[in-house]
Amino acid sequence: MFKYLFSTICCFTLFTLVSCKEAEILQSPKNLTVSEGFENPIGFYEASPTFSWQLPILDEVKSQSAYQIVVASSPDLLPDNADVWDSKKQKTAQSAWIKYGGDALKSRQKVYWQVKYWNQDDDASDWSDTNNFELGLLNNTDWKAQWIGLPTKEEGVIGSQDNIIHRPQYLRKGFELSNDVASARLYITAKGVFDVAINGEDVSDDVMPPGYTPYKKRIETITYDVTDLIKPGKNTIGIELAAGWHSGRLGWMKSYWSDTESPKVLSQLELTMKDGSKEVIISDDSWRGTTNGPIRLSEIYDGETYDANLEMADWTTNNFDDKDWLTVNATKVTNAIKLEPKRHSTVKSKIELETKEIIKKEGAVIFDLQQNMVGVPLVKVPMKKGQILKIRFAEMLSPDGTFYTENYRSALSTNYYTASKDGVVEWMPKFTFHGFRYVELSGFDTAIEPSKDWVTGIVQYSDFDENGTFTTSHKKLNQLQSNIVWGLRGNFFDIPTDCPQRDERMGWTGDAQVFGPTSIFNADVYKFWASWLQSVRESQYDNGGIPWVVPDVLNNNKVSAGWGDVCTIIPWKIYFRTGDKKILEENFETMKRWVAYHQTSSKDLISSMGGFADWLQPNAENGKTKGDTSHNLIGTAFFAHSAKLTAQTAEVLGKTEEAKMYQKLYERIAKAFDNEYFDDQGNIKGIRATQTSYLLALAFDLLPEGKQKQAQQNLLVKISEADDHLKTGFLGTPLLSQVLDNMGETDLVYKLLFNETYPSWFYSINQGATTIWERWNSYSKEEGFNPQNMNSLNHYAYGAIGEWMYERIAGIAPLEAGYKTIRIAPKTNKKLTSASASLNTTYGEIASSWEIKAGTFSLEATIPPNTTAKVSVQGNTNEPLLVNGKNVEDVKGVTLVKTNADSFELLAQPGTYKFQSTVK
Repeated sequence: MFKYLFSTICCFTLFTLVSCKEAEILQSPKNLTVSEGFENPIGFYEASPTFSWQLPILDEVKSQSAYQIVVASSPDLLPDNADVWDSKKQKTAQSAWIKYGGDALKSRQKVYWQVKYWNQDDDASDWSDTNNFELGLLNNTDWKAQWIGLPTKEEGVIGSQDNIIHRPQYLRKGFELSNDVASARLYITAKGVFDVAINGEDVSDDVMPPGYTPYKKRIETITYDVTDLIKPGKNTIGIELAAGWHSGRLGWMKSYWSDTESPKVLSQLELTMKDGSKEVIISDDSWRGTTNGPIRLSEIYDGETYDANLEMADWTTNNFDDKDWLTVNATKVTNAIKLEPKRHSTVKSKIELETKEIIKKEGAVIFDLQQNMVGVPLVKVPMKKGQILKIRFAEMLSPDGTFYTENYRSALSTNYYTASKDGVVEWMPKFTFHGFRYVELSGFDTAIEPSKDWVTGIVQYSDFDENGTFTTSHKKLNQLQSNIVWGLRGNFFDIPTDCPQRDERMGWTGDAQVFGPTSIFNADVYKFWASWLQSVRESQYDNGGIPWVVPDVLNNNKVSAGWGDVCTIIPWKIYFRTGDKKILEENFETMKRWVAYHQTSSKDLISSMGGFADWLQPNAENGKTKGDTSHNLIGTAFFAHSAKLTAQTAEVLGKTEEAKMYQKLYERIAKAFDNEYFDDQGNIKGIRATQTSYLLALAFDLLPEGKQKQAQQNLLVKISEADDHLKTGFLGTPLLSQVLDNMGETDLVYKLLFNETYPSWFYSINQGATTIWERWNSYSKEEGFNPQNMNSLNHYAYGAIGEWMYERIAGIAPLEAGYKTIRIAPKTNKKLTSASASLNTTYGEIASSWEIKAGTFSLEATIPPNTTAKVSVQGNTNEPLLVNGKNVEDVKGVTLVKTNADSFELLAQPGTYKFQSTVK
């Protein structure tokens, strides 16, 4: 009897243990997003999105073996009754960019979704929290509203450069509701820029929406949830409308996008009542408007003029009489211009900078923020009635302390405020932005001593978060990183601009292609780039050429090698850092057409495209801004490179035949390049040899193996001839660190990076730079400002060195798309004792932090779930390597693959590890 009882107990115990194991549920996935990283978006653009998530950091979760996504029309239907889509259990390690597989979603549709995963042992997780997304108006036919506005062009106001000035418009509409509102959505856009309020409350804190696109092809729309602003009974909506990019002057010309019409707004307020009924309040000819409001003038380049005497109290509320206002003009929406939901974040006021120093100069007061920035000032200034406050801007002061504004060229960049009463004025401009460090005020109440709180810098840029961190033991290197980040902030103002201060601020394609990878490390800008690349596609010429700038305000049908190649380089760089094939799918046809244009611009595969060449190369022997490197060599090199990237893209997309075709084209171009420009010994022939000519040949793999060593030696000679300084412009500089590092010349890269004299990154820092400059010598303490008319002190192109800093100094680089396989291999230098970086990737945060102390090299690395890492730990391989204080063979998750003369090579699974070796 006891025998049977014992057996029963054992069986019961075993069953209980097994059941407990089966019942154990893993922690749910986290950081759910759709498409390019949107979290619970409203007014979303994508009817067929992708889904992404990250695995939790748990000992029992190293990787994913399967997932299941459920999508429903109501959160109550999840997870068991999903009525929109159920992926079922899919056995795959893929945890990002999963394509939605249900029926196409429709305008206004809101859906809810959850996901679960199974780990490497096929243990299931709990369901995630419920996320959602709501689509905007996807089709022009969804719009019942009309374009409305006043004929401001007819007012005949002339501004700088003899441009027509459109006075800002104030537009309003009152409406009455008999029922309580359950939900309210405001769909809105403008030919111009707008600010909107309902019942006296601002709808959002967006800056200059809807943004800048090729307006003749596409205008972005924005959706706001305004449910909490709508009341039963009387309501009022009020919209301020200004010229912005659409109707103001751009560059060196009059308004390009709309020289025949005045700014207009399109507004559609859709209301669902608690009784289920619906109402729609649209912009039409029932609206009233005036241009006699306080904002008298507002231009991107020239600034804003505000007269407080014309303020209209409560004009966006029910308590305002608009009987003296004009009836607006109204025109119907057509299909001529596509209206689409905005596909990246609007510009926001992100950071506040306090004044650090006050300087008095010739009747004016200068406020120094000690950081070159982009945005507007918030002023809190004592004034007397009738006084006109004048606000000017500068990036630097001249040696004598006066304002340096020559580099703004024709951009007046000046704001005016007229006081309506005595007292402290608090004001900031609304429909302009400036690039500046210094703010000069005049026209205030001089009886009061100025104080630092009079001026606060409001830093504005597209609403993205930081994506990575980087710091070292070297003060100037940290300042360089700061300069790179501030250059990014200053030039990501809805589009990637070349500079933010002068009469330009355009989306120069060359600047963008060299800085893209660095920006992706520093900030969460995938959606930003994806949106701008749509503008690139829309701006591509019929013959396949890519314009100099996007949106193409120049419209000159001119192209440039290295500039137009942005359409192949940026999609590939983004794909390799995110793992999202969609960016390649969207841009593949554009890439092919651009390669075809390259081919039509060549003879026997040797390019004659020309363009800006190695723009702003320092110490050019020919004295030209385009540098010494042959234009045809540059064009041929980029022709080959774009063909190769197009082949790689085709391969990723499963287009095998096209991949073979473009690979063969690349090989033919490389052979033609070699025959045309290099002799049998790997020397440049027939043209001037430059650092950049060798860099292009080596970076783009255009030489046969037998010539590469000599070409590398020739590159080293050219650098030596320049006294171990770079002699590269916009195209050569990003390749310099990459090529030298691949050659094993990491110490030389450090030498170039740490150079203090011109031309170098530290040279500008030594002259006081707080951002990246357009020129290596934009200013010097000895010689003053560069006299050239292009002299931006906030120009991110040379910040491309950041890519090497993160990938080699800190040591974080992707080996497989999306950082699925990671390389952690920091390279040290005697001028550094420590460096660290972190990076938010598709799979989670990667971190690498190293220090040399008392003869020990310590490296701490964090590898996120669902990835693996190849780790290189430098040190004396005759001495032991410790991992988490133990011998490497005793640590689970880490495998020693091999040892080199000065490093240990390891394969590491997800987790955090501390490696310690003896310095060699």
